[in-house]
Amino acid sequence: MQLHDVWFVLIAVLWIGYFFLEGFDFGIGILSKPLARNTAERRVLINTIGPVWDGNEVWLLTAGGATFAAFPDWYATLFSGFYIPLLIILVCLIIRGVAFEYRAKRDGARWQRNWEEAIFWTSLLPAFLWGVAFANIVRGVDIDAQKNYVGTFWDLLNPYALLGGLVTLTLFTFHGAVFAALKTVGEIRERARQAALKAGLATAVVALAFLVWTQADSGNGRSLVALVIAVLALLGAIAANQIGREGWAFILSGATIVAAVAMLFLALFPNVMPSTLNDAWSLTVSNASSASYTLRLMTIVAAVFTPLVLLYQGWTYWVFRKRIGVQHIPGHAPAAELEQV
Repeated sequence: MQLHDVWFVLIAVLWIGYFFLEGFDFGIGILSKPLARNTAERRVLINTIGPVWDGNEVWLLTAGGATFAAFPDWYATLFSGFYIPLLIILVCLIIRGVAFEYRAKRDGARWQRNWEEAIFWTSLLPAFLWGVAFANIVRGVDIDAQKNYVGTFWDLLNPYALLGGLVTLTLFTFHGAVFAALKTVGEIRERARQAALKAGLATAVVALAFLVWTQADSGNGRSLVALVIAVLALLGAIAANQIGREGWAFILSGATIVAAVAMLFLALFPNVMPSTLNDAWSLTVSNASSASYTLRLMTIVAAVFTPLVLLYQGWTYWVFRKRIGVQHIPGHAPAAELEQV
């Protein structure tokens, strides 16, 4: 295996990690509106991801930076061709970060309600658009001989890509609902389990259609194995949720994301961005990669710093591992209870 193949695998791992972690982030944001019945419950949901959401986005920054350094032609074609949807995602992530920080900076129901509304929409839109983007990458887009995207924005909104968007939207919502059930206590925990069942069934329908379509169109033996794992993990997550095994439900919903995203990269390889105009114009791991010296230097840096990032994130999740409920929100519990939190 050559270094450009190794870096394709590493970039796939970064995207898998991002969707695993940011997936339940987005899911919590989406559920903050339909699942919570009052301000206190919305605060509970948001507080479940409060200590970790910004750390989860490090995976996105690293994936983008690694793509720029390891596959500059892929990065250039992707960001120029997908400029509008990626810009929408970027704006949403900026507003979402501001909303998390600003919602509690001032008293007033209207102030908090507006920022919580922003959290909902800026979680929903990226959850959908990431699926649209990756579906187009796997399907292929109009790339000419100069490695330029020559299609339009509307070409990206094809039926296959829109179905991919529905898959990530429902899957992240399911992942978030399972996480909410795992991290909360009281009535909101029970409602989260009910929401997880509904979201899981919806995910099963659209994900099966999308993954089978992907396998039939551009799949291979390795992607078929990933498809089977994704389907079994999703069914296992739904079953575990129903019997109240929330830890296993979260592990299996995460495994569904891991297997589904892995399937897309397995179906894509050795291409990084297929051309629908001419197969010879497709971007591949070899013709879109950086020089071998660059890849060697990146490998050394990654070997040094990746374990540090993993240790830090693991420590953060361990510290904030306990469940929370409305009784832990100031103003919604007796003073004696608050002192024990």
